[in-house]
Amino acid sequence: MNGRGSFYKKACRKGGKILTDSNKNLMEEKSKKIRCSILNMITNAQVGHIGGSFSVTDILVSLYFSILNIDPANPDWQDRDRLILSKGHGATALYSTLAERGFFPVDELITFAKLGSRFQVHPDKRKVPGVEASTGALGQGLSIGAGMALAARLNAKNYHTYVILGDGEIQEGQVWEAAMFASHYKLGNLTAILDYNNVQLMGYIPEIMEIAPIKEKFFSFGWNTIEINGHDHGQIINAVSEAKKIKSRPTIIIANTVKGKGVAFMENTCEWHGKAPCKEEYDTAIKEIDN
Repeated sequence: MNGRGSFYKKACRKGGKILTDSNKNLMEEKSKKIRCSILNMITNAQVGHIGGSFSVTDILVSLYFSILNIDPANPDWQDRDRLILSKGHGATALYSTLAERGFFPVDELITFAKLGSRFQVHPDKRKVPGVEASTGALGQGLSIGAGMALAARLNAKNYHTYVILGDGEIQEGQVWEAAMFASHYKLGNLTAILDYNNVQLMGYIPEIMEIAPIKEKFFSFGWNTIEINGHDHGQIINAVSEAKKIKSRPTIIIANTVKGKGVAFMENTCEWHGKAPCKEEYDTAIKEIDN
């Protein structure tokens, strides 16, 4: 069946969408389940990017279960919304979310990073249903998304394109070329979401290369800008609703997140950018997520 996730609700008041208490609890449970899945995949494979996968989880859950107009039974449906995970190292979060949404069996995720598996450390659109772009070489996703958004206009299609960016990623010059392109062509059907956890591979963003003030920079490029808590499903859903009202320019949602969100000893540290947990660390982490 084509359509949005089962948690999608329309508001009766101004502002578009609301999240009922019941649906909020369901989405929080989805996020916990997906973080457990990420932890299982990376621990089993002893490879992967756990910190950035945990930080983007709530964004993906909000989109796939409340926003995106998609059909898991027909992943190539022409009128589907497009979502590009430009920060491809968050692939375990994307795989787990797609499995929960019904694109392929959850049980298959145990093959992550194994020889011959379609689920590798970075996503491959040729092999994984629901993956819109093969990413991992940072900086390219916004260009791809801008092209998709322009194609929708040229082909008189109503689908919306979403691009999830990493904060270290926007140190790449290609991101800003794409930002200029999207603004010039007034791509109101394009929404970027920045997973702003403030940590990258080798350290903290301000120490490596400061990207602030992000809001002002994108605004100066002609973008609509919104800033939110990237772990609050309601704020994410409302921000996307507001973004889609703007038809004359693209929007970036700056989602303030926590690297390693959900496990205290993994939070806000570059150590857990690409580290896999040992058994003792796994046991501590899974207990904290489950609670």
